[in-house]
Amino acid sequence: MKFGVGQPVRRFEDVTFLTGAGRYTDDIAVPGVLVAYVLRSSVAHGRLLRVETGAASAMPGVQLVLTGSDVVAEELGDVPCLYPLTNRDGTQRCDTPRPPLATDRVRFVGEPIALVVADTLARAKDAAEAIAVEIDPLPVVVGVETAVLPDAPVLFEGVPGNVVFDWDNDTCNVPATDRAFDAAARVVGIKLVNNRLVANPMEARNALAEFDPADGRSTLTTTSQGPHHVRDPIADTILKLPREELRVITPNVGGAFGMKAFVYPEQALVVWASRRLRRAVKWQEDRSEAFLADNHGRDHVTEAELALDAGGRMLGLRVRVLANLGAYLSPMGTYVPTRSSDLYPGLYVIGAAHINVRGVCTNTTPVCAYRGAGRPEASYLIERLVDKAARELGIGVDEIRARNLIRPDSLPYTNATKLVIDSGEFEAIMRQCMEQADWVGFPARRAEAAARGRLRGVGMAVYTERCGAGAPEAAEIVFTEDGRIELVMGNVEYGTGIGTAYKQLIADELGIMPDRVTLVTGDTDRTPSGLTGGSRSLAVGGAAILAASAEVVAKGRELAGETMEVAEADLHFADAAFSIVGTDRRISLFDLARTAREAGRSGALDSRFRRIPEAPTFPNGCHIVELEIDGETGTLAIERYTIVDDFGVTINPLMLAGQVHGGIVQGVGQALHENVVYDEETGQPLTASFQDYRMPRAEDFPNLSITLRNVPCTTNPLGVKGAGEAGAVGAPSAVMNAVVDALHPVAGLVEIDMPATAHKLWSVLNPA
Repeated sequence: MKFGVGQPVRRFEDVTFLTGAGRYTDDIAVPGVLVAYVLRSSVAHGRLLRVETGAASAMPGVQLVLTGSDVVAEELGDVPCLYPLTNRDGTQRCDTPRPPLATDRVRFVGEPIALVVADTLARAKDAAEAIAVEIDPLPVVVGVETAVLPDAPVLFEGVPGNVVFDWDNDTCNVPATDRAFDAAARVVGIKLVNNRLVANPMEARNALAEFDPADGRSTLTTTSQGPHHVRDPIADTILKLPREELRVITPNVGGAFGMKAFVYPEQALVVWASRRLRRAVKWQEDRSEAFLADNHGRDHVTEAELALDAGGRMLGLRVRVLANLGAYLSPMGTYVPTRSSDLYPGLYVIGAAHINVRGVCTNTTPVCAYRGAGRPEASYLIERLVDKAARELGIGVDEIRARNLIRPDSLPYTNATKLVIDSGEFEAIMRQCMEQADWVGFPARRAEAAARGRLRGVGMAVYTERCGAGAPEAAEIVFTEDGRIELVMGNVEYGTGIGTAYKQLIADELGIMPDRVTLVTGDTDRTPSGLTGGSRSLAVGGAAILAASAEVVAKGRELAGETMEVAEADLHFADAAFSIVGTDRRISLFDLARTAREAGRSGALDSRFRRIPEAPTFPNGCHIVELEIDGETGTLAIERYTIVDDFGVTINPLMLAGQVHGGIVQGVGQALHENVVYDEETGQPLTASFQDYRMPRAEDFPNLSITLRNVPCTTNPLGVKGAGEAGAVGAPSAVMNAVVDALHPVAGLVEIDMPATAHKLWSVLNPA
């Protein structure tokens, strides 16, 4: 079918966006709307002694000024961390109370101190400048290793040593791991830094709150990855409202990358201000604020050891992670560094593992989910460690992987952290990727590069990630009076193309053309709870569509039998219609819906299905990167990039390639360019604009060679595995392994941390 599953259909939504017809939060004009501006702390750590707002409140156009004293007076709740955690000693993790406006202390540059509401943005900014803020500075700590030292400044009295949690992966077997290391012929260790990143989606965060005095309800329109995940904490925890008094709508979204998955203080503040003023209030973040206040990603320091026998087979793995949480626990602050630790063994047969994660507070922006949310960190660790082991044992990086990768005849395989990996051809994928990258021809290319004065390196990474699990997703199919269907979903479209993929599923299952399908998302009054993230839209949401479509066909068959007075067994369904076998009599789904409606049975064909994930999926593949470094300048160029991926069943190969491209760009961005840097003495961010924070560019990439070697997943009815984050999972380790391979022959280098900037590479090559 032209628009069905497996077809490279161009995204239907792109015409709207590329012609400027999208409707983002900042496009929405409300008559008489007021504008909010957030006054943020310019101090990384200090006691908040005074916030004087009298002069600001008296300025022209100013309608309201809110501070931490108002938060205390009205007993607003804190921005919550959603996940409890049990420490390895059986105690519960610490709390890091985070009021929506600072009350007695500030803990990072960018923390909200006051909200000013005025009739124009210029007047709100002017009033914010008139607020007198007095802060008694306190000592600052920004580095995660420094924060756990005995003499480090402490951010919270209830968090001794700044350690919010000290957690052992509860699926691990510590005694078995100890025995594996005792029996090892060789132990290889590594220490890595997973650098801090800013998400930087095209659309910065925003919020528009409206209040209806007739029913006392507020409506918040805001960019998000799932409006229920914004409404519920605002209503339940921060403003303490009945949920029915707050509606959250998410219109078009200009990118998210995990950063927009959960609630922020500003969203609650705008609703609060609107309810106090009984008027509409709008806040739009600018890019400078985004660098300071958007949740950051990554920022781990990891030490690991791999125990091997004399033949290079892996026996045991020990991992110790220091995760920088920032100044406060974000909604997912505990989840990201802990639950994805299940993936530290990668795709290897490792007998036992012991994984410890300590979450640490520092005077930096809070850290939360960012594309991959723990899986890139896990893949980076194991793939860098395996490469180092190969060098120390004197065997090829491909050979050590081949000796230890999970065999197809072992699947489903339960790994050392009790993950059940259901399907894949891991060594075959690696070998295919090597062939397509011309691995055997690399020595000649290296020699040719050396003749030109260049250092050439090749690196590989065999990756996996975990997708398609977590919370349920629901799909509802509604036949409308105008001869269309509405597909109502809980998750939202923020640039991933899921709207097109969902329509392809409808076309495949029901034979309904995409132009007759309207996707309805992003409204807590209309849509079920859902979340776009974790590459789970198709594995969970798509599976719900599959089941809802089957219910439509079952209902339609019964209704068609009644309408055409024929046994259901004599009906054939195809192309959105039922026909009587052996005749030309047929009736379409839309005619059936109209007939039922006229008979007083409105909604007779409508269906709804809530999919509860049975088990995760495990996308996997191999990345091979070939690059050159100019020893005189340290500049680096990627010359070849080859990928073979297993994504299970492919719904749309064109969009899938786009997702892989995007993930690789972000992964390479982390490996070579992006890095958040703070001044260690003051806590001031030194990379708070695009002038200082280097984003990846088109000129940084060659053509990407992507091949699919799909093995259908067995844990969901579509057989899909998820592709949205795979590029970001595999790229960093492949790139950095190639960097080490280029530098090792001339500098003896075995370890280097991201980002491998030109300055860093030049410094390694010119140590004097």
